[in-house]
Amino acid sequence: MLSKKTKYGIKALSYMAKQPEHKPVQTSEIARSQNISQKFLESILLELRKSGFLGAKKGKGGGYYLIKEPEEIKMTSVIRVLEGPIAMVPCVSLNYYEKCSDCPSEEKCSVHALMIQVRDSTLKILGDNTLADLAVKE
Repeated sequence: MLSKKTKYGIKALSYMAKQPEHKPVQTSEIARSQNISQKFLESILLELRKSGFLGAKKGKGGGYYLIKEPEEIKMTSVIRVLEGPIAMVPCVSLNYYEKCSDCPSEEKCSVHALMIQVRDSTLKILGDNTLADLAVKE
């Protein structure tokens, strides 16, 4: 299940993607328009800034803004920053692989085989969608 942190992060990024010419947006404006706790949103936006998705401008007319074009921001990248691994179990993760302690053989494990299919389908959907795609749908 997607965490509220990730859901709110995607909503905030989508809101910023609709701003003309990467105009900075104040946290309070995003929080109000998207019905998100401002304090929680501030921590999410800070994480997105540290990860290279956002820039910040202080002072009058300041706020957060997208560093890249919305077409360049794939949902796989956003999910990995905010949520962590996309795979449901660590033994099929491409970036966070860990062998399962209870499984003697990944090749013979029915859960492993199923989760590879789930991972691949999820990666395809998230990889085929950018922030621009989400901003258009709202």
